[in-house]
Amino acid sequence: MSDSSSTVQSVSVKHLAAACESASREMATLPTERKNRVLRRMADALEANASGILAANNRDVSAACDDGLSEAMIDRLVLNPERIGKMADALRDVASFPDPVGETSGTTKRPSGIEVGRMRIPLGVIAMIYEARPNVTADAAGLCFKAGNAVLLRGGSEAFHSNQAVASALHDALKAEDVNPAAVTLIPTTDRAAVNEMLTLNEHIDLVIPRGGEGLIRFVDETSRIPVIKHYKGVCHLYVDERADLENAENLLLDGKTSRPSVCNALETMLVHRDAAGDFLPRAAEVLDRAGVEIRGCERTRELLPDAAAASEDDYAAEYLDLTLAVRVVDDADAAMEHIATYGSNHTEVIATDDLPTARRFVRTVDASVVLVNASSRFSDGGELGLGAEIGISTTKLHAYGPMGLDALTTQKFVVYGDGETRHPVETG
Repeated sequence: MSDSSSTVQSVSVKHLAAACESASREMATLPTERKNRVLRRMADALEANASGILAANNRDVSAACDDGLSEAMIDRLVLNPERIGKMADALRDVASFPDPVGETSGTTKRPSGIEVGRMRIPLGVIAMIYEARPNVTADAAGLCFKAGNAVLLRGGSEAFHSNQAVASALHDALKAEDVNPAAVTLIPTTDRAAVNEMLTLNEHIDLVIPRGGEGLIRFVDETSRIPVIKHYKGVCHLYVDERADLENAENLLLDGKTSRPSVCNALETMLVHRDAAGDFLPRAAEVLDRAGVEIRGCERTRELLPDAAAASEDDYAAEYLDLTLAVRVVDDADAAMEHIATYGSNHTEVIATDDLPTARRFVRTVDASVVLVNASSRFSDGGELGLGAEIGISTTKLHAYGPMGLDALTTQKFVVYGDGETRHPVETG
């Protein structure tokens, strides 16, 4: 897409970041009612401009197919009327959520007489670097805006025209409400040098959130002078315990693996207790075969499923993002948790069991940002967890862990009220 890469070769990312920083100071003091009005107008603008957004997206998808992008990448790139509607609904959801900015908590009276509390405040400027998903343009803009931040967006070349069209609709809404459009700034070039420049601008940018493949995220993390929120990949497991309801486990498997295999909360590995394997694996293989899923299993799995391919160690570490599933028969829940500790990615883990003590031990022991008991891995999503649209998922613990919504785009400062108190006696006269 040479036309997009040459669109603005002379763009000054530093100038755009500085303008974004200036806008962030305005965003920090916008009243909640006004923010919500702008968000609803943004949603309306997306729907009003749907035909133009879809035309731009078709251009990107056509080029992506010609360039041989993977099916998983193309699935994330494609927009349709339903997805645009969901983007708009996500903005309306964000408008309906309580505004975290200014919320004060934990106020206490100290022996000195001062009152100490903590107030939630915006982070400032959030830089988003992302591949494929043009919905991120709207989701990030809405969440950052509601949390009082400005956002600097740098989408991938494969979604250049889609992102431009979405950002243009959002700017229409900002201008209509007399809000500084620099609050949502899309870098208008696909030149990779723009990313390198962004990652040096720690004087203007407060946080970087990359979304995309493992290669992109590792590059950002290793290059940035700015704090980075990241998750490298989603190697998500379903453990089917000896006391699992097998019908429920089958449903969790099918939804987690086949509903949308290209997303990071899709299942990649299934672990089955040895005492459940004889009953569960043949029925699981039957439904997976109907869904077109290839099974790669351990020796004990292949004894029960002779048609399964042999799994390697690499298979258990793989994020397939496709209709492929690694399977291992384990001796017990402890062995399942040890496997997850070895191969997991701190993203999402699921246990199917009717044994409450085992479920509780799994929840306490497994180190993942989302742990589910008898529920599909596909619920590991900001919207499903009650956050509204999510800006990303963190599999590190500073300063957020798991899907990130409004609160994760703020921090807290100490606020102290007094009546002339001093820490040390003051001599007068």
